[in-house]
Amino acid sequence: MLYAVRARFIPEKLEEFRAKLKDGSIRQQEPDGEEICASMMRARVTKPGLVQWTEECYCATPLQHERETVYDHYFSDLTTTEVAEHAEYEGDSFMGLLERTGS
Repeated sequence: MLYAVRARFIPEKLEEFRAKLKDGSIRQQEPDGEEICASMMRARVTKPGLVQWTEECYCATPLQHERETVYDHYFSDLTTTEVAEHAEYEGDSFMGLLERTGS
């Protein structure tokens, strides 16, 4: 299944999230680490504090494992909507924001 995701990032957690993405610990997570990293590369900051992306997931509850292990630590107000294909959102790169945070 493919989902459109909207969430508010937690500003004080951005540096920690960037570090975990950069050191490979999230990428190594089974079974969804690679997809989380790919999703963050697609993610765009569409409004102040708001991030949107699309993500593939086969949990009975959308993004259940991803939320328990990663997303609920770094985002709030996360919502999902099933979609037919990946979308490209207008806005600044979320990964770019994370990189600027770590500078």
